[in-house]
Amino acid sequence: MKRVGFLLKVRQDKVEEYKTYHTKVWPEMLEALSRTGWHNYSLFLREDGLMFGYLETPENFEAALEGMSKEEVNARWQEFMSPYFEHLGGQHPDEGMVQIEEVFHLD
Repeated sequence: MKRVGFLLKVRQDKVEEYKTYHTKVWPEMLEALSRTGWHNYSLFLREDGLMFGYLETPENFEAALEGMSKEEVNARWQEFMSPYFEHLGGQHPDEGMVQIEEVFHLD
């Protein structure tokens, strides 16, 4: 499994609403994530909206993103979530994820 970390920025005025939607992610979105290799997936969010995401995937992050790009539910979810994010430059959140380098791992 490959471990992946990424950053995104949620608009500070939308943090609570964003958190609420993630208590009830659409079941078909959860199924698509699992089907396309997103495992042990977590999101961590600071009060100011800085978000760190972590996932494990069998191949690489690009393959996991590619798999989701083919899922119709992902297109709807990304469109729905786009207004919650800053600094996307017209991209959907899944296109604006900034992958960060893993520099240490204790197994």
